[in-house]
Amino acid sequence: MQWLLQDFQDTQKLANALDRLKISYTWHKVVPFVGELVPEPEIINPSSVVMFGSYSLWRYAEKMALSPGVFKIPPFVHETAWHPFLLNGADAVFLRLSEIPGQLPDDGKLWFLRPVDDSKEEPGNVKSSGEIINLANKVLTVNQADIPDGSLRHDTLLMLTKPARILREWRIWVVDGRVVTWSLYKEGQRVVYRQEIDEDALDFAGQLVACNPGYSRAYVLDVCRTEHGLKMLETNCINAAGFYAADLVKLASAVDSLG
Repeated sequence: MQWLLQDFQDTQKLANALDRLKISYTWHKVVPFVGELVPEPEIINPSSVVMFGSYSLWRYAEKMALSPGVFKIPPFVHETAWHPFLLNGADAVFLRLSEIPGQLPDDGKLWFLRPVDDSKEEPGNVKSSGEIINLANKVLTVNQADIPDGSLRHDTLLMLTKPARILREWRIWVVDGRVVTWSLYKEGQRVVYRQEIDEDALDFAGQLVACNPGYSRAYVLDVCRTEHGLKMLETNCINAAGFYAADLVKLASAVDSLG
């Protein structure tokens, strides 16, 4: 597999793992709003190339017909197999950003907000209805044609759900239908990166992977423990998700085997 890396702190950690595995890679910068790579990579076999860095790398992968390139994933809330396990999504309100000022009551209610697509336009977070309306109005003052790719747009579909009290959160890396590695990344409100997972949470992650086998060849799965048991939070693009305390040697080896 040919590895193309964008220079970030996390990808530096991935590079260290690739060094340990004696897998070669090259470093590249991404031209903002254009998507070209600098320096331009010499693609040996477009059917055996993988890219890690920012989510915007998918544009280059698609333009050059690279495979696997970037593992784009469908919105997790559309996956009916996962609906019984979701913390957020089954009872969500879905609104285009342009619909929010007219359809979301400004009543001070708190909402967990995130884009439906895994596009990183807005990180998942809790905001009041007033804050969400102000955010929408701010974006709507900008001409749609002037909004750069990767930013909230007038037609961005957003998911709004009731916030929940989360006790622990884990990130799980899934490659070729199996859980490869994991990391704890939150305990209550504290950000904590440790390479550990409760046994029942690992079993739960395996159950989620098994019940939706055709979702993607590689992706990141976030699960959590709540006062009401284990729940699925979301999925993320494996090429652009933070690594936290994952075993990157195991991850890199699993991804490289796909080529």
